[in-house]
Amino acid sequence: MKFKIFILFIFITMVAFKSDKPAYKIYTKSGKEVKYSKMLKKLENADVVFFGELHNNPIAHWLQIELTQDLFEIKKENLILAAEMFESDNQIIMDEYLSGLIKQSKFEDEMRLWSNYKTDYKPLVQFAKENNLKFIASNIPRRYASVVFSKGFEGIDELSNEAKTYIAPLPIDYDPNVECYKKMLSMGTGGMHSNDNLPKAQAIKDATMAHFIYKNLSPDRMLLHYNGTYHSDNYEGIVWYLKQKSENLSIVTIATVQQSDIDSLSEDFKDLADFILCIPENMTTTY
Repeated sequence: MKFKIFILFIFITMVAFKSDKPAYKIYTKSGKEVKYSKMLKKLENADVVFFGELHNNPIAHWLQIELTQDLFEIKKENLILAAEMFESDNQIIMDEYLSGLIKQSKFEDEMRLWSNYKTDYKPLVQFAKENNLKFIASNIPRRYASVVFSKGFEGIDELSNEAKTYIAPLPIDYDPNVECYKKMLSMGTGGMHSNDNLPKAQAIKDATMAHFIYKNLSPDRMLLHYNGTYHSDNYEGIVWYLKQKSENLSIVTIATVQQSDIDSLSEDFKDLADFILCIPENMTTTY
């Protein structure tokens, strides 16, 4: 009788577990499920942490601010924030806002903010402001990425010396055989193959973000960088460029993926990053 009760208990527990609807799970690169607390422990001694997001995913954005708060508890003033979503020529505006020199309204008017800034990135900027943290605008000004898309790297030579200060140092070390750039050439646009300069425009973004990350690193400090997951997936993109600058950096990556069933990690996503944030594909979006 006791055995039957025990079996019934196990059955009920399994049914209850299967009926649960977790908003996310975290996996290691090998596909092993891991607790958030264990991931946090692995991150605390890194020089650079890349949080690769899906730009419209609310769970990724929520976990970004949670992770930022928790890393701040560990690193305090030795935490630096940086993001793809802000362009390098706007660094002065970012600094003026964080220091209290200009008001929020002026900051938001002049920063060329993404349309989802208020819901998804404002909490990160406000956290930096409230805790006196540096926040690096790491991305290339989009107008210069457009120049590369139109004219290739040669177009950058036409820019003024001042304009070039907002970009990774020239010449750009571009390897078309890096897998993420090879894949971009196969992406169709309106039924046509992409412009051959498309991966170059991506590369100059990655190179510029790596440049400003490296420029702002210092001993005993951690830099937490927020970017679209494609920019750091498979340790390519920004990570590839950063490793060209220093092989000795301790770099930890987080990727974000979506699956219909998150009970186990798809083979397609294994080795994508050190940690993979797996979210149901029917999750609501922020835009």
